[in-house]
Amino acid sequence: QVQLLESGPGLVKPSQTLSLTCTVSGGSITTNSHYWSWIRQPPGKGLEWIADIDWRGSTGYSPSLKSRTTIFRDTSKNHVTLQLSSVTPEDTAIYYCARTLGEIPFDYWGQGTQVTVSS
Repeated sequence: QVQLLESGPGLVKPSQTLSLTCTVSGGSITTNSHYWSWIRQPPGKGLEWIADIDWRGSTGYSPSLKSRTTIFRDTSKNHVTLQLSSVTPEDTAIYYCARTLGEIPFDYWGQGTQVTVSS
């Protein structure tokens, strides 16, 4: 069974770059028709899709965050990394990693990692 595990710093200062890693087990991130997304949920708000990377390494970004976001992968470690630059307190959220398989969106999720942006 596929498992996703997010890891990150927990606390980041404003203007810094946030880096989060999603480590995938029970399957390869290069398996055909697999997409790996980062999604966040700020306190008291709904889910917001940030970016994804597919089995070929092609990437997609939310237009509202694209200028500050980079997603990439390390196939040797089977993980996907999200970097978000110039963070502000509005980037405080629980960040999730999720898989999409073909036409089935977000069928597997990690447990999420809390990120707080504060000086």
